[in-house]
Amino acid sequence: MKVQQLTVPNRSTGLSEDVRLETVDSNTVEKEIKVIALVKGEEQYVFLYNGANRAETLRLLGRYASNPELSFSWYDAAVLSQKIRQESLRKIREQQRSESPQCGVSVPLDDLF
Repeated sequence: MKVQQLTVPNRSTGLSEDVRLETVDSNTVEKEIKVIALVKGEEQYVFLYNGANRAETLRLLGRYASNPELSFSWYDAAVLSQKIRQESLRKIREQQRSESPQCGVSVPLDDLF
């Protein structure tokens, strides 16, 4: 994996922001890229992630929420984190359904716990 660190100025806040670019083998990473966005007045926060960097995206939400110079709040971070986790659970459930043998009985996973 090749990692490159860049510092990019953010036009809306005037702050510099560290951005990490990673090059990875496409065979080892989920190819589907997910997008989650938040619009707060004139500001727009857009996050792109996949299975390989989901945890890092969740940490980034916390870093944005702890930055007093951004309007991004802890509530915003909590809501977006929950949506990211729900999407991950949905993907896992889809994989379980496609991999499990059909025995004629359908029980929702939520009813098992």
